[in-house]
Parts: sequence; C-alpha cells; structure tokens
Amino acid sequence: MSTGTPSRSAEATAATTKLSRSQRKAIVAGTIGNTVEWVDWALYSIFAAVIADVFFPKSEGAVALLATLAVFAVGFVMRPIGAAVLGAYADRNGRKKGLTLTIGLMAGSSFVIALAPGYETIGIVAPVVLLLARLVQGFSAGGEFGSSSAFLVESAARGRRAFAGSWQQVSVGGGVLIASLLGTICTSLLSEDALHTWGWRAAFVVGGLLGLLGLWLRVSVEDTQSFNEAQSSGRSRSNPLKAMFVEHPAAALRVAGITVAGTLTYYIWVNYLPTYANLTTGIPLETALLSQTLCLVVFVVALPFAGILSDRVGRKPTMSVFAGGFVVLAWPLLHLMSDSFLSVFLVQLVGVLLILGYSANCAVIMAEQFPPEVRATGIALPYALAVALFGGTAPYVTTWLNEAGHRDQLWIYVAGASLISLIVYLTMPETKDKEFD
Repeated sequence: MSTGTPSRSAEATAATTKLSRSQRKAIVAGTIGNTVEWVDWALYSIFAAVIADVFFPKSEGAVALLATLAVFAVGFVMRPIGAAVLGAYADRNGRKKGLTLTIGLMAGSSFVIALAPGYETIGIVAPVVLLLARLVQGFSAGGEFGSSSAFLVESAARGRRAFAGSWQQVSVGGGVLIASLLGTICTSLLSEDALHTWGWRAAFVVGGLLGLLGLWLRVSVEDTQSFNEAQSSGRSRSNPLKAMFVEHPAAALRVAGITVAGTLTYYIWVNYLPTYANLTTGIPLETALLSQTLCLVVFVVALPFAGILSDRVGRKPTMSVFAGGFVVLAWPLLHLMSDSFLSVFLVQLVGVLLILGYSANCAVIMAEQFPPEVRATGIALPYALAVALFGGTAPYVTTWLNEAGHRDQLWIYVAGASLISLIVYLTMPETKDKEFD
C-alpha cells in the first residue's frame, strides 16, 4: 500500500505539469501566428522617423515626427473598440475564428501602408490613408491579445499555465525582434535615399506576407477544450461584454491595474528606446537598433523560463519584482544612457530583464480572472483600455518631454506607473493553484 501512494502522487503531478502532444501543437501554432501579426504592428514605431518624412511635409521636422507618433497613439484608440468587438466575437464563436479575423485585418493594413503614396504625391490624403490603416491595425491588435492569451492558456496543463501563457509574449517579442532585424538590415545596408524611397516599404511588404503565413497556420488548428465545453454545457453568453461588466467588475479593474506599468515600460524599453536614444543622445539609429535586437534575443529566450518560475513560485512575487525594480531603477537607468553603444545596451538590457516579470505573467494572470464564456472579452477590453492610455501615448509623451526640455523627468512617469501596478500586485489574490475551466 505504501509503495502505491507515491506512484499515484507522481502520476497526478505529471498530469498537471506535462503538456500533451496536442497542447504543444496548439501552443506552437498560436505562437507563430501571433509572432507574425506583431511584426506588422512593430514596424510602424521602428520606422517612425522615415514615415514622418514620407507622409508629412518635410519642412515640419520635429512636428512631423510628433504627428507620426500621434497616428501611432490614435491606433491605440481603436484597441478598446477592437477588444470589445473581437473579444466578444471570440467568446461567442471560438478562439480560432477570432484569431483568424485579427491576423487578416493586420496583414491587409500592412500592405496598405507599404503601398500608400506619400505626401509629395497625393498631399493631405497621404496621412489620412496612413491614419485609416493604423486604425484598422489598432482594431485588430485590440482583439488579438484577448483571443491569443485565452487560446494559449486554455491549451495548457494546469501546472504549466504561465509557461504556456508566456509564449504569447514570446510571440510579441519575436514579432518585434523580426521587425527590428528588418529595420537593422534596411538602415545598415541601404543608402538614406533608398531607405526613404523603397526600403521601409519592402519591410512592410515582408510583414504583410508573414501575416498571410500566420493566417494559414491559424486556419489549421482546432479550438480549445475550454471553449468547446462552455459551448456544449450552455454556459456561453449572447453578450459577453455585458456579462463581463455585470458579473466580473473587480476582475476587469484588476486586469487594467496589472497592465499599467507593463505596457508603459514595454513600449518605452522594447519598442521606442532606439528612436528615443537617437533623438536624445545623437547615437546613430542603426546602432541603437542593434542594441534593441540583441536585448530582444535575450528577452525572447528568457521568457519561457520566467513562465516556469511563475508556475513554481507564483504570480505575485515575480510581478512584484518587475514593478518594484522600475520604481527603484527608473531614475538611474534613464540617466545612465549616453551616445555610446554600451550605455544604451545596458539600459535596455536591465529594463527587458525586469519586464520579464510582467510579460511572463500577463496572459496567464488575466486569463485566471475569468471563466471561459467571457475570458477573451475580459482579458481584451480592460487590457486595451490601459494600453491605450499608457502604452499608446508613451512614445508621444516621451518625445514631447525631450522636445520641451524635460528629458530628466521621464523617470517620474515610469516610476509612478510602476508604483500603481506594484500596489495591485501586492494586494491581488495568488492564482497559481486556482482551478481553471
């Protein structure tokens, strides 16, 4: 009798931690599809300075760049709308259909940006076309996070939920990495004239083609067991958006609070830091992009291990280290940066290592707040609202602070947002061992 108990215990533990073949396949398909979608999203911020020259009057200088970043920010305005519409669509019709729709919209918009004539050709219509394409991308991105997070976490074994969820951010980081590599190649190998004439457009065409590949992958996967069981048991909601607000208001507020510091630090450190370093220190853009690329490699490789750590020690401690780290280190990191490669690299590396605590957890901690019938909506909408307020405006606010001579105050913005999320992390319930439908 005594020899049988440990064996059964070991089997039970393995059942909660070992991913099946079908679960691994779903995670791989979900990750690759999400990666190529985020290539398209990230290319805009990487080529922001070039896009400013193409779609706005060249004589405007810093004003043109701020206008380009305003279009970047306006794209985030559509994210809550996309989250509400596409999140509810995924809760009613399935994660697979939701993910197929989002990637189709993103890829199509990337092709529009790549092929749109510039200001010198069609005048004021050029920035209007750019704005409309970016609005569609924002709508798509708003639904993407909720659907992909729900899909990946629902595809995991119980003791591997953070590990599976971390691949959502692996895919985001991978998409930014590919976009960064495209930016590095274009800025390093092409002349200034070639880059502004066709080089940046070629990068967007590649992004659109990768989006079509992701579309094909998403069509080939099955929907999750959690969604199918919710449908078959009659627990589905005709109006998931209303159900989220009425039945789970505290969870929705918690998701927004979880997101504040993560989205702000992510968009400053992972997306915009090369442009910011170029503007504030004069370091060549290609050098700053090289630093970004190297740091992104470290970030993407380390994310699954951070997810494993969360599955072992919990969501609260790993996320608290991230937010507390930025509260303490925001000032020294931003004041360390100079026009040398080493200083930019160190600032970005420390930042992305801290962000691991958020990125490895964000998908799983948000998914663990809701039942499957409202999960995609519950993740997507509060997250998108927080991202629109703190992530979409981050590059604009950062550039404005620099142009207004307040560069030294950026750390207050970062540390303040991190403090808000730290309070949320320390007071929220631990969900590592929560039963999950």
